[in-house]
Amino acid sequence: MKGKIVKGIAGFYYVDVVGSGVYECKAKGVFRKEKRKPLVGDNVEIEVLDEKDREGNITEILPRKNELVRPAVANVDQALVVFAVAKPDPHFHLLDRFLVMMERKEIPVILCFNKDDLGTEEKIGELRDIYRDCGCTLVFASAGMQRNIGEIRRLLAGKTTVIAGPSGVGKSTLINLLQPEANMETGSISTKIERGKHTTRHSELFALGDHSYIMDTPGFSSLYVEDLEKEDLKYYFPEFAPYEGSCRFNGCDHIHEPGCAVKQAVEEGKIHPSRYENYKAFYEELKGQRRY
Repeated sequence: MKGKIVKGIAGFYYVDVVGSGVYECKAKGVFRKEKRKPLVGDNVEIEVLDEKDREGNITEILPRKNELVRPAVANVDQALVVFAVAKPDPHFHLLDRFLVMMERKEIPVILCFNKDDLGTEEKIGELRDIYRDCGCTLVFASAGMQRNIGEIRRLLAGKTTVIAGPSGVGKSTLINLLQPEANMETGSISTKIERGKHTTRHSELFALGDHSYIMDTPGFSSLYVEDLEKEDLKYYFPEFAPYEGSCRFNGCDHIHEPGCAVKQAVEEGKIHPSRYENYKAFYEELKGQRRY
């Protein structure tokens, strides 16, 4: 039987087989010898040991189309990145780091600004301007008011979607609306610092329907971008693409070089200054990292 790992806890893997249900499985010892570890999101083959109690063994891990390091998940079709319009205000540098990470993995992004009922038209317009050309599908919604939830559900149909974003932006509330059986604990916001309490403790897929899964991801307050060279960073900002090859110097990093088409595009309002400033900050951060 073939299925998908939807949860892994203490050496047990819970495999969802469409039409049959979820089986509690152990991984065969051969995986340990080969230093292969099953991941949430893996498509696997299992042998059933006890049909009544839904127990089995994972006998094969099928080839992965992609893999994330933190969180450790596999076979992601797309990411739903959730930030709040307000309370808390968006952390743009964190958001742009995540977009770079997904761009590197070639994982499409749906960028959802939740709590749009708390934002002014001016604030929402500014967010739209900043991210209109970032290569994402842009959605404004309100989980609290249940606005635009149907549009999000449509975008998730038939896909395995990883949901990410900082604490307190309404991810758990959104997941509860999309799949009430998920019954995720919704955390309260600290009014003092307007930061949410971490409520997600492990990675888990929740079925929205046949072949449609969503996953909340713990630990996204700091994002891991492995082996990224500063010279390659420019390729992960889609707004820069139309200007590649138009700079005075070949290999222009769009930082200090004269005759830079990207910097000119920023000055002319064709690239939003917020995105460019975050690019520069990330570039300097990579520049300062020690290489061994």
